[in-house]
Amino acid sequence: MSLLSQRVNNLGESKTLAMARMTNELKAQGVDVTNLTLGEPDFSPFDFFKESAKKAIDENYCRYSPVPGYPELKEAICEKLERDNNLTYSPSQIVVSTGAKQSIANLMLSLVNEGEEVVLPAPYWVTYYELIQFAQGTPKVIFAGVDQDFKITAAQLDEAINEKTKAFLFSNPCNPTGAVYSREELESLVTVFEKYPHVQIISDEIYEHIVYDESLVSLGSFDSIKDRVITVNGLSKGFAVTGWRLGYIAASDEVAKACGKIQSQFTSGTNVITQRAAIDALKMDPTSIMPERTQIFKKRRDLICEGLSQIDGIEISIPNGAFYVFPNISSFFGKTVNGKKIENSQDVSTVLLQDFHLGSTPGHAFGAEGYIRLSYAASEQDLLQAIEKLRCFAQTCA
Repeated sequence: MSLLSQRVNNLGESKTLAMARMTNELKAQGVDVTNLTLGEPDFSPFDFFKESAKKAIDENYCRYSPVPGYPELKEAICEKLERDNNLTYSPSQIVVSTGAKQSIANLMLSLVNEGEEVVLPAPYWVTYYELIQFAQGTPKVIFAGVDQDFKITAAQLDEAINEKTKAFLFSNPCNPTGAVYSREELESLVTVFEKYPHVQIISDEIYEHIVYDESLVSLGSFDSIKDRVITVNGLSKGFAVTGWRLGYIAASDEVAKACGKIQSQFTSGTNVITQRAAIDALKMDPTSIMPERTQIFKKRRDLICEGLSQIDGIEISIPNGAFYVFPNISSFFGKTVNGKKIENSQDVSTVLLQDFHLGSTPGHAFGAEGYIRLSYAASEQDLLQAIEKLRCFAQTCA
């Protein structure tokens, strides 16, 4: 009898965290490593956010909260969704969790039965695929490469949906590509969803505040499908508090109740200090606090994209959101670097780390062999170093 369950043996380790760990291990040895693995803003939390957390501590918030979150926080989330996203929900339809990752885990465990399919546009966030399988579902992957700016078409979506389809899951803006669907592009997908009323639609909008050229359009704002759209969001990316762990969903009463039921047996309510601070954060008008940081990310995007575009063998699509660029590096497959044969994206990331001391994440982890993910949530100096290291890698390939 095996010590470990088949469930955990089948669960893959997060490749982003694995590459970050390897990068940090090398750095701990004194190697000058440029780390572009993790999607983590390098800003400090807003001062008002920190003051709210301190106030919560001083007011002795330390007891269990209601499983789906404090009523005042759920009210603030409803107000935020109405104000920023044109979405109308009641507090009973909100579930606050320990990060958006737990929100998605709750959804998969609440919705998906063994053998049911979840349509998953690729490139996708690494955890989506693993959580679908963990819930005994089947990922139905639709691929859209750099030639499509990493966005699926209505025809692709229509072809993927069938009677086994339980849900559709994507991030917009996208991790790992930074792609953002326009209103017109979403409208074309909505016309397909309208044909399949049995499909639940999950829109992960955790990067909503990091969009460069136009405002994000929430998928749930389309009237014809809004009752089936589950919006996932949180504080980690926009508010630069990845370690504070707060995400949430807005869903139908039935789905929200189910997610609360799952969460009651796993973690109960999330960190109460973060919840209290989140009330103040979500009441803030984002246009008064976010643009300055978004402009910094945009400047970094322009810097790294300009540098990558000048390297032979690398093809990019300019991201319009989040803080990732997802270059196509497949032209290096079959070549050799310092005696090492390059056959796939894992080889590229491994060689970049070991020989050029640049941390990246291989594209296969995101369902996109032939690419790597680079996070530009890093200093301009680090980005310039990364560009130079990639240039040296490209020139060394033979």
